Amino acid sequence: MQALWMVLASFLFATMAVGIKVASTSFNLFELVFYRGVVSMVFMALALRSRGVALRTPVPWMHAWRTVVGVTAMAAWFYAIAHLSLPTAMTLNYMSGVWVAAFVVGGALLYGKATPQGSLLATVLAGFAGVVIMLRPSLDQSQLFAGLVGLLSGLAASLAYLQVTALGKVGEPEGRTVFYFAVGTAFIGLAGASWVGWTPWASVRWQAGAWLVPLGVLASLGQWSMTRAFSRGATLLVANLQYSGIVFGAFYGLWLLDDTLDPREWLGMTIIVVSGIAATALRNRVLPDNAAEEH
Repeated sequence: MQALWMVLASFLFATMAVGIKVASTSFNLFELVFYRGVVSMVFMALALRSRGVALRTPVPWMHAWRTVVGVTAMAAWFYAIAHLSLPTAMTLNYMSGVWVAAFVVGGALLYGKATPQGSLLATVLAGFAGVVIMLRPSLDQSQLFAGLVGLLSGLAASLAYLQVTALGKVGEPEGRTVFYFAVGTAFIGLAGASWVGWTPWASVRWQAGAWLVPLGVLASLGQWSMTRAFSRGATLLVANLQYSGIVFGAFYGLWLLDDTLDPREWLGMTIIVVSGIAATALRNRVLPDNAAEEH
């Protein structure tokens, strides 16, 4: 049952992505990162206080690394959402399972700890073939850069997921992990927005402004659910259930945002999902699960 927290997290993140799509019409990337972080920080501080959880942490550097990779993944994902269809941006972000498998294969070859199975290598190659197929329509629409940024979000997300699992293994409470990520997000967003400039509120569309608070709340609840899933659930099952986010994203994109998908995008999306699930299942046959998660 613990792994079902990932289904809830995927739904919350997909809903948040709709808000990002709307809010990006008025706010720049760093502003979105800042508002998402500051609302989440306040929300989590109040939640932790009500539960009697102390904010002091014995592993600050683990939180720092989680913040670096997490904010990188989030900012890249926000950019992709703003410039691509929602299903495409969601799918590229969920390439994390294929990236983890690629790390396993690369580590096995580099350090000689194990011989990577051909089936695992095939799933990694298939996943990247799906990316090429999916990004072909984006290339035709001069959106290749946004597609590559979306691919980067999946790479950084894979590192963030591994760090979340590591924090859970050392006994760090889920809420505190989410709180420190929100603090880092708000700080980085503030620095970036101060550098590139703030959007005058007089020019903000009310639909975009109305999403700012829900973004932080949805992000907090989604991060909390995801952290609980990875720290308490079976990693293999949790990693596969995250692909439910693509289903939610496709529903939102097609029915609420009037997104349209080329048949090649549907094909690429399917290949990526199947490859991600297969890679997650197969990687444990190459290296022990904990070996893959300690890097």
